[in-house]
Amino acid sequence: MIITPTGYRRPMAGTQPDYLHAPYGSSVKRSPRQPLIMLPHSLSEVTGPVFGYGDVQEGDNDLTAGHAGQPQGERIIVTGRVLDENGRPVPHTLVELWQANAAGRYRHAVDNHDAPLDPNFTGNGRTITDANGRYRFVTIKPGAYPWRNHYNAWRPQHIHFSVFGPAFATRLVTQMYFPGDPLLPYDPIFNCVADPKAAQRLIARFDWEHTIPEIALGYSFDIILRGPEATPMENRK
Repeated sequence: MIITPTGYRRPMAGTQPDYLHAPYGSSVKRSPRQPLIMLPHSLSEVTGPVFGYGDVQEGDNDLTAGHAGQPQGERIIVTGRVLDENGRPVPHTLVELWQANAAGRYRHAVDNHDAPLDPNFTGNGRTITDANGRYRFVTIKPGAYPWRNHYNAWRPQHIHFSVFGPAFATRLVTQMYFPGDPLLPYDPIFNCVADPKAAQRLIARFDWEHTIPEIALGYSFDIILRGPEATPMENRK
């Protein structure tokens, strides 16, 4: 659902993934089998609990730092703005990301892909949007990886994003993809967004302005929280 000053309203039809998208095998068991029961929200659910701003430290947005050495792979800059439906910035908002390393493997106990782990890359970061709603991360371009959803299934290169509103109950989760990825037409998760224009909003834009000479290419990915141009979210409904 979409948080508004007056409560909740439904997103534009076709712009958000359905609970059940049969080509995405995990959604078959995850999707509800009975009609949903809407529970009224109290003020405490909308406004708390909240995260502490002191929990976000300087440098948490640089996934290439804080280790004994430099991570393997192509260094990139990912930047963008968190906006409302009228294009207004959403400042002081917690943005998190997590991703696979350059070889396509997560640093997670259940990831048994035989690609190598990178001792200098943990794959997660966080930051707070500035007064103009802008965020910025320094990271490594993630690799594609097999995921056993169907025969010869490979996930495109992608980065997971999480945006918190005023409380944990208002958290939204999405994925960012890269332009020109040949795996996008074959990926059930990317293609579970029925509206092709909405699906295109999940693809980052190559950003020459934020490219750092001899260091990193730049990509821009705006996150629009609601309205006709809203970013598709995994947990919107």
